[in-house]
Amino acid sequence: MAEYLENTTGKKPEEMTEVEKLNAGLEYNFWDDGVDALKLHAVQGCQKLNAIPVTDYAARRQAVKDLLGSTGENPEILPIFNCDNGKNIHVGDNFLANYNVTILDIAPVYIGNHVMIGPGTLIVTVNHPTRPSGRRAHLGIARPVRIGNDVWIGGHVTILPGVTIGNNVIVAAGAVVTKDVPDNVIVGGVPAKVIKTIENDIE
Repeated sequence: MAEYLENTTGKKPEEMTEVEKLNAGLEYNFWDDGVDALKLHAVQGCQKLNAIPVTDYAARRQAVKDLLGSTGENPEILPIFNCDNGKNIHVGDNFLANYNVTILDIAPVYIGNHVMIGPGTLIVTVNHPTRPSGRRAHLGIARPVRIGNDVWIGGHVTILPGVTIGNNVIVAAGAVVTKDVPDNVIVGGVPAKVIKTIENDIE
């Protein structure tokens, strides 16, 4: 599959739709009808998932599979969950998102195996211009987020667009992750920095 941010349309930006611009990693108008339509699946899917009792494991897992782009074995998402697209979220085996997690998946979010996300966490793939004229024009720009295997993300963490988090990482509660995180570390703070290295005892 082509890299998400590669412009494979063969068009110049002025010839592209706003959705094509979004998918090519260019500035796009997030008020565009085509862009807004991408959110309809997410709105409906999140409403369905959040309405299912937590004790109805089978129904919730099926709703997660219907909402997300791909899942491994045993995906678990607790209420209240919100996302921007749903089909741009790809999770591995034994994925857990605790209460009140939001993933703004305008661009893809790739999550590995055995990942736990703490309550109140926000993963963002969309940014906006620093210039006020761009914000008044409702422009956004999307960058994928990638999270490796065996990652524990604490409560109320924020992960910003374009970040890659390695394998065997712990992100301390309340951290704001603004840049890539290597394997086998604990990070914390605002902005998040490496606190210590940790052992990977399963390799």
